[in-house]
Amino acid sequence: MSKQAQGHRSQARAAVTRSALMDAAFELFRERGYAGTSTPDICALAGITRGALYHHFADKRDLFRAVLEREAKAVADEIRFAAAATPDKREALMAGSLAYLDAMKRPGRTRLLLVEGPSVLGLEEATAIDRRNAAATLEEGLAETIKDSGVDIASLARLVSAAFDRAALEIDAGRDSAQTRTAMLWLLRRLLGDQS
Repeated sequence: MSKQAQGHRSQARAAVTRSALMDAAFELFRERGYAGTSTPDICALAGITRGALYHHFADKRDLFRAVLEREAKAVADEIRFAAAATPDKREALMAGSLAYLDAMKRPGRTRLLLVEGPSVLGLEEATAIDRRNAAATLEEGLAETIKDSGVDIASLARLVSAAFDRAALEIDAGRDSAQTRTAMLWLLRRLLGDQS
């Protein structure tokens, strides 16, 4: 086997190991929270040694960060996919907004991204992860639909993002999902100048 083929094989094994660790960590963080999850438990669930964990991640916090990054990216991907289904910018913003609420229904995702993330990583780092993902899609959508308003789009996006996060927390806590979704769409339509 050539060195290049060995390198590709090694990279593939590393990716599988990293993914297994992240999958196991997600499940345990979701069930027990960050504080209630130990690295030996993650390794046992993943079927991987602690040495392998520390080869891929500096520590439990680093693994947690990677899990959050992956979840935040998955949310942003779902938003972009939904928004791309329509060429109308306003309807794309609405579709992306509903996709966010749907994406946050994955068991444990709301808790990890909106509660545990800021607690473990600090608000600044958790916010930065969000800005690179779901918040970025919202800001893009608002920039495309609100023009010449005189309002700073980045500031507006942060405020609207906070409303969406609150809606996700409400749904996660058992509030009526349909009512919450309807209220968020009403809020967006009003923001966009639709008075109906």
